[in-house]
Amino acid sequence: MKGYYISRNYKSLFNAAGKAKTDCENILSEMGFKNLGFKQSSIPSSAKGTIKNFFGISLALLRLPIKSTLCTQYPLNKFRKYVLFGAKLKRCRVITIVHDVRFLKGRTSSAEKELKKIISSDAIIVHNEAMKKWFLDQGVQIPVIVLGIFDYLSNQGLPEQNNTNTGKKPFEVVYAGGFGEGKNSYMYDLDTLEKNNFKMNLYGLGFDYEKLKVPKENSILDYKGGFPSDVVAYKIEGSFGLVWDGTSTEECSGQYGQYLKYNNPHKTSLYILCGLPVIVWDKAAIGSFILENGIGIAVSNLKDLSDTLENLSQEEYLEMKKNVNEVRKKIISGGHLSDAIHQAMQNI
Repeated sequence: MKGYYISRNYKSLFNAAGKAKTDCENILSEMGFKNLGFKQSSIPSSAKGTIKNFFGISLALLRLPIKSTLCTQYPLNKFRKYVLFGAKLKRCRVITIVHDVRFLKGRTSSAEKELKKIISSDAIIVHNEAMKKWFLDQGVQIPVIVLGIFDYLSNQGLPEQNNTNTGKKPFEVVYAGGFGEGKNSYMYDLDTLEKNNFKMNLYGLGFDYEKLKVPKENSILDYKGGFPSDVVAYKIEGSFGLVWDGTSTEECSGQYGQYLKYNNPHKTSLYILCGLPVIVWDKAAIGSFILENGIGIAVSNLKDLSDTLENLSQEEYLEMKKNVNEVRKKIISGGHLSDAIHQAMQNI
């Protein structure tokens, strides 16, 4: 498939945001798209990274063939207008992969301004049907393609550490992510639930044992440490992965929690890659993918999680594991983005 993209510097490959975007670049390359910019890099300095991005994008726009197809990713911080101007000048078709909608995330107050940045394209690829509906409800008329779930590439092969897990109780539930204020402060409340007959294995940066509400030796929380995004998949051990954000165990609240109604958290793909069925908030947009593929369960309130897990039979758990093993083959191979790009190309 002939097309082009512009690689850039990513400040950190430690987190999910950098991993998702570099994976997209690598999938495009495998599909036959050519990088017109500098080689992908991860310079941690913001100033040096910005300078490299500017010159790399400038070079790419000079190289961009007239009337060709350019695949972009959003957000692109400072340079999206510049890229779109260059592409329009050369009468190119533009496909945009949408990673985040800041208005839906509560980061900006104007949907109109953000939409203008995103839909200055010939087609966009969005996370799921809920996000697609939001764009269509805003009057967007260009093709809106659904990704389904983010891919998660690795050249080390499928992780094997959870393959022998047969569903022995109590279940070990994994949470991978940052532990900053407001994002998932509910985690420290899990020890206070009336019933919590499960263990929590936590991976990420910022966990603080000082915030525990019970003595450490009585806590169900077990912090395993933080690992780079290309390593963590081979460190995670457990029975399930948890997709739940916000400040409350009763629902996914706050801007991060409510954003789950529209986005596909990258950690979902990580859990599946690790061979783990997924526990998700029943109002999360990614929930439909989880339930339709038979790879997890949905709960409305974490106080119900203990009973839900207790009532789960070994046969039901092993069936979920079997389904996960099928789904993760497509995730590690970049199949979801590849399908979406093919569909976008047919619609522009």
